[in-house]
Amino acid sequence: MYELILLSVIAIVIFGTLAAVLTRYKKCPSDKILVIYGRVGKDLEDGGNRSAKCIHGGASFIWPIVQDYRFLDLTPMSIEVNLRNALSRQNIRVDVPSRFTVGISTEGGIMQNAAERLLGLGLAEIQELAKDIIFGQLRLVIATMDIEEINTDRDKFLTNVTANVEAELKKIGLRLINVNVTDINDESEYISALGKEAAAKAVNDAKRTVAEADRDGSIGAANAKRDERIQVAQADASAVEGENLSKAQISISDADRREKQAVATRKAEAAEKVQAAKSLEEAYAAEEEAEKARGRREMASKEADVIVNAQIDKQRMEIAAEAEAEHNRRIARGEADAIFAKMEAESRGMKEKLIKQADGFEELVSAAGGNVDKAVMLMIADRLPELVKTQVEAIKGIKIDHVTVWDTNGNGKEGTSTANFLAGMMKSVPPLQDLFKMAGMDLPNYLGSSSKDNDIGAADKAVDKEAN
Repeated sequence: MYELILLSVIAIVIFGTLAAVLTRYKKCPSDKILVIYGRVGKDLEDGGNRSAKCIHGGASFIWPIVQDYRFLDLTPMSIEVNLRNALSRQNIRVDVPSRFTVGISTEGGIMQNAAERLLGLGLAEIQELAKDIIFGQLRLVIATMDIEEINTDRDKFLTNVTANVEAELKKIGLRLINVNVTDINDESEYISALGKEAAAKAVNDAKRTVAEADRDGSIGAANAKRDERIQVAQADASAVEGENLSKAQISISDADRREKQAVATRKAEAAEKVQAAKSLEEAYAAEEEAEKARGRREMASKEADVIVNAQIDKQRMEIAAEAEAEHNRRIARGEADAIFAKMEAESRGMKEKLIKQADGFEELVSAAGGNVDKAVMLMIADRLPELVKTQVEAIKGIKIDHVTVWDTNGNGKEGTSTANFLAGMMKSVPPLQDLFKMAGMDLPNYLGSSSKDNDIGAADKAVDKEAN
């Protein structure tokens, strides 16, 4: 019994292991890529760990815990790219509606790029990513080609588009399957003008062919008539030779033949001239139409040149105006910075001056023992010579040639009027007595006495002293 249980357990373990192994063995369908990620081994090129292992058209065992897997769908994706206002090499904007068919590549290195950059993304997200790349490369290709090349040499255009787009798509693991450009238009109708030119050329060639055919027909008709006349003449000659009726009948017949021949010749020549005139008329008409078409083509070409040059001049003027405006703005900013720096320097100088004055005043107060009044008196005493000089300057410039004195008081004392004059003149000087008192000093009596008598006496003494 124990052995039977042991065998059952061993069978269950073996069956479970086999089932687990079978569930971890994954086969890759033909329309998908099996991407195994986790611990998948070393990279042969740089020796580092590989990011993923890609399998297409095979199978592989997925180790549990250390490995996991996902599938990349190989279904082609059709992307509509309606490129508008793309700038060509001639600075003409064109619209290029197109449709691109792309899919995930199955090449070795490119398939690895797809596993690293597209795994986990949906078809819509992959389409948007590819669409952005296609837009950029399509604009780049158009910018390197002329309108004529894009419109006429479609093979070259598609080759350039395929080369540029496919090189960029390979970086994210995609490959370009097909490119279909439906139509190309431009805003200036330059392509339409080229089509009209080609159509006009084809019409003119057809008219020229018709005129040449008419000419060949007229020449053939004239040759046929010429052969007819020759054969008629030969028949007439045979008839003349066969006629043996009489000379008269021969003469009459010959005259009739000549008359008819002359009439026929005149009609044939007239018909030839008419046909020749018609041929010339049709040829001239065809040449006139050709010249008109050529004139329209040249006018369209010149209009295109003028428009393109006008647009280039407009852009050049806009760029120059923007540069001039930027130059003026920079000059204005420079002047404003200079003014600000000057004012800031002046304010710092004034601040330093006031600080120095405050420091000097503080030292003066300290020298006066902390007494502010004494400090002010010291400042006034220091400035006293300048103040006195200012007082003297007030009357220094007065020129007195002579003085005439009238004694209006009638007291009869000599010198009184002159003293009063000098005292009055000295009183006109701004008073200094108050300034001297603030400094703790007294003015001389003859300069600033407060008593009227003292003023007169001081003035008399000053006059006597000047006289001596």
